[in-house]
Amino acid sequence: MTTHPTTPFDGQKPGTSGLRKKTAVFMQPNFLENFVQATFNAIGGVRGKTLVLGGDGRYFGTDAAQVILKMAAASGAARVIVGQGAWLSTPAASNLIRKRSADGGIILSASHNPGGPNEDFGVKYNMANGGPAPESVTEAIFARTKEITEYAKFDAPDVNLTAIGESHLGAMVVEVVDPVSAYADMMEEIFDFKALRGLFHEGFTMRMDSMCAITGPYAVEILEKRLGAAKGTVVHETPLPDFGGMHPDPNPTWAHELMVEMMGASAPDFGAASDGDGDRNMVLGRGVYVSPSDSLAVIAANAHLVPGYAQGLKGVARSMPTSAAVDRVATALGIDCYETPTGWKFFGNLMDAGRVSLCGEESFGTGSDHVREKDGLWAVLMWLNIIAARGQGVAEILAEHFERFGRNYYSRHDYEALPVDQANAMLNDLRDRLASLKGTQNHGLIVENADEFAYTDPVDGSISVQQGFRILFEGGSRVVLRLSGTGTEGATLRVYLERYVPGPAGLNEDPQEALGPIIRATEEIVGIRARTGRAGPDVIT
Repeated sequence: MTTHPTTPFDGQKPGTSGLRKKTAVFMQPNFLENFVQATFNAIGGVRGKTLVLGGDGRYFGTDAAQVILKMAAASGAARVIVGQGAWLSTPAASNLIRKRSADGGIILSASHNPGGPNEDFGVKYNMANGGPAPESVTEAIFARTKEITEYAKFDAPDVNLTAIGESHLGAMVVEVVDPVSAYADMMEEIFDFKALRGLFHEGFTMRMDSMCAITGPYAVEILEKRLGAAKGTVVHETPLPDFGGMHPDPNPTWAHELMVEMMGASAPDFGAASDGDGDRNMVLGRGVYVSPSDSLAVIAANAHLVPGYAQGLKGVARSMPTSAAVDRVATALGIDCYETPTGWKFFGNLMDAGRVSLCGEESFGTGSDHVREKDGLWAVLMWLNIIAARGQGVAEILAEHFERFGRNYYSRHDYEALPVDQANAMLNDLRDRLASLKGTQNHGLIVENADEFAYTDPVDGSISVQQGFRILFEGGSRVVLRLSGTGTEGATLRVYLERYVPGPAGLNEDPQEALGPIIRATEEIVGIRARTGRAGPDVIT
């Protein structure tokens, strides 16, 4: 073991999902080591502890894994369970932490951000429950990054991460495991694999786009090998360090190849995509796109059809910017619905306390209490199981859902890489004017209320403030504005637009047209395009 002197780096504050920076920033001497040592220090050290380690296969991941293994050995860790090749999807890592009763885990990913030497990298610490570190821990990590003076690292050759089995790094055991098998086994316990095999046997067709990211091997194992989907059902199935130049974000903008296929004349019955680290999903039917908010609501309404949830849901939770579609389902089911800030860590307490079974975010993240992360393939299998149980296609299921519950027209507009000062000034101005907005009229919409969302955790009483701006219009429409915590360059402003239509008429409009008055009212109130000079959003989902 060698102790290395170091000095703090600015800007090592974890966001909603760990620390994300450009890859070149992480590759600076001591940058990764400082953050890892600060993490170890913040959690009381790792002596005698068992950790899980893995990532999404992006550039610098294997090098970072070797650094972390040597630092864990130097700090006295007893065992590190690492995915073969340093691969683990985020939900698979969460499952391993829980299944092996590990003390925590380190996930090497920047999720849906692009990868490569000129793109993004990230490091996230997950707790013993398998979920992301709460704010109390991320704040402690940040505090340690500002005062660090040294880090410890074991001097030894790199560990062979290609061969499954155990080896030693000093006194520490390095256990290399198959990254896929435990996760696939868990899925087989939750879902009716017999019914799903029957679905594919009867000629059901599907396209799964893994976007050259980590879910490729998982999707091939589950869909093609265990369920019998035709070979080639999974495309872009090989994880690549730069994701093959793709932007591994499963939305209509970046998964355009899948969108074109699913909207075409020869579309398969079902389409899906997942992101860089496997925790996000996009779901489509033949000729129809399912918004993440609607997907959450449909899953909640039909979860009882899936063996793992046959006894019913304990409750549901959604992030504040996510549409209220699932709220209406919860009311019909007679279960609680919680509204939390953005960030999966806020769902962890609710799941651990047994208050909710199902959670979702509008940013293409859906999951349940089977792990403590959102889970892209799980969401895909939920839809497949519901399709098999109901004997209906996606379009039919959606239409019947809207007829019963009404429709929450919803869209997210992203303005990316804004100058940070400009974005902050715009939102600070909005903050100063919130109280004066009530009762004002804009493009025929009357502001009923406007506030800045704050959250008090019902389990531990912790308080999170400044979690996004809400402008609520009379009649149930609203707009939410917040800065994303997942970008690495400039500021990304996310604008969430929602309009509720109870039906029976007005359920089949184009979402952007249905939201037109709200889009125009938002521009009048906030002045995004006028103040930024942008002609429009960079991404619409």
